[in-house]
Amino acid sequence: MPKLHWRKSSHSGDSTSCVEVAATPTAIHIRDSKAPATPHLTVAPSAWAEFLSYAAEAGA
Repeated sequence: MPKLHWRKSSHSGDSTSCVEVAATPTAIHIRDSKAPATPHLTVAPSAWAEFLSYAAEAGA
């Protein structure tokens, strides 16, 4: 697996209570920023796009 470059939303500020994501061409990796050494969730880019769309609509 290639080295993952984790990032969190700019809306998180200095908070450590958030999720971080790392994108690769074939997968989106999601982890808890408070426990980066624990296993993380991996989803297909299409599933991540659907989730973001749903979250944007739910937050509107």
